[in-house]
Amino acid sequence: MFGIGMPELIVILVIILIIFGAGKLPEIGAGMGKAIRNFKSATSESGKDEKEKIEDKKDVS
Repeated sequence: MFGIGMPELIVILVIILIIFGAGKLPEIGAGMGKAIRNFKSATSESGKDEKEKIEDKKDVS
């Protein structure tokens, strides 16, 4: 997709390890997990809201 293979991922992970250190990696991972969960829930709620608006318009007509 982006042309990122295993060697590139390893280099990126090593750079992140050098920049942030081993102690911060679990915090960064947890933060990323929460951000992804919040994004997924926000997008699914947005989709539900749009469907409800469409159904309300159909009921009014």
